[in-house]
Amino acid sequence: MPNRKSSSDLRKKIGQLLIVGFDETEMSSQLDEMLRRLQPGGVILFARNVVNVPQTHALLQACRKMVSIPLFLCVDMEGGVVDRLQKALAPVPSPAKVFATGDRKLFHMHGSLIGEECRAVGFNVDFAPVSDLAFPASRSILGSRAVSADPQQTIEYVREFLHGLKKAGILGCGKHFPGLGEGKLDSHQYLPVIEKSWKQLWVEDLVPYRLLRREFPFVLVSHAAYPAVTRESVSASLSKKWIADILRKKIGYNGLVVSDDMEMGGVTSAAPVEVAVVAHIRAGGDICLICHKEDVIARAFESLMREAERDREFHRRVSESARRITTFKKKAAGLKRRVPPPTVQSVERMARHIWEFSEQVRLEGLARQEPA
Repeated sequence: MPNRKSSSDLRKKIGQLLIVGFDETEMSSQLDEMLRRLQPGGVILFARNVVNVPQTHALLQACRKMVSIPLFLCVDMEGGVVDRLQKALAPVPSPAKVFATGDRKLFHMHGSLIGEECRAVGFNVDFAPVSDLAFPASRSILGSRAVSADPQQTIEYVREFLHGLKKAGILGCGKHFPGLGEGKLDSHQYLPVIEKSWKQLWVEDLVPYRLLRREFPFVLVSHAAYPAVTRESVSASLSKKWIADILRKKIGYNGLVVSDDMEMGGVTSAAPVEVAVVAHIRAGGDICLICHKEDVIARAFESLMREAERDREFHRRVSESARRITTFKKKAAGLKRRVPPPTVQSVERMARHIWEFSEQVRLEGLARQEPA
């Protein structure tokens, strides 16, 4: 039976393996208790958590105070349909609309502007940009979130966007590994089964991860199955072949590996969350993203604890990922940066910058459509 100290140490490690979401717009006694008890590695906010800029800043700062190790303060900010701050500030153009200008400076500005927006509110991680290829099969699902079916053109946009985020002090992410470009189903509801050969994936969907492996702070793994590669219909987020063998060993990625939301239908259709989180970590993942229900988060935490106490090999895996995360956090100086509360003037200035950028994108897009 583990002693009290070893159990406490294990709880700290398990906490770092979770990024959690919640429904509140301000600190509540329930949220306070969850954060203090679990000490998660990060929190993630959605549009449901955002009322205005000062309120969002205050909520993030309150979360920081509950947790002893610097938090990943996360958001999905891609622009277009995935823009969690549009009501608090102003809508940012979609990746496809910015890409349509053909202007690399605007690709960089897209990342920089979103990065400045995130930083002003208090975030330090943006789970963007989308690195999926824009194939016809996924058009109804990904739409304007993906920019091109050409891997090199996708890399050009993704690289500039990442550099823009970095310039603003925000950590970016490659998603959704190994690629949802051929996915015909929405993994929020279903498990997409992508019947694509290893050879095709290697020269198309995997190219952004191969060539940008040193530039992605995070890689987010999809809830999609690739049976031609794994010989089974298991989600990539639960697959040792995809995470440990391909992403880590064959591609050589050394950053942090995070699952897509473990409450999505693409994974829960196959396994309950408390089973899926264990499978993700066992497969070589570092962080489980659980974005909604506190009771699900609690069950996932306890499931990871039980498995680590029962299985020595799994305990070693937990320790390995916890060490990678804490080492990463120590090197990422921006995680400790205290962002001053936004002022009315700073909010107005940011909203104006977004509007000016949107106009520039619109006008350059129109100019490219005009006949020579």
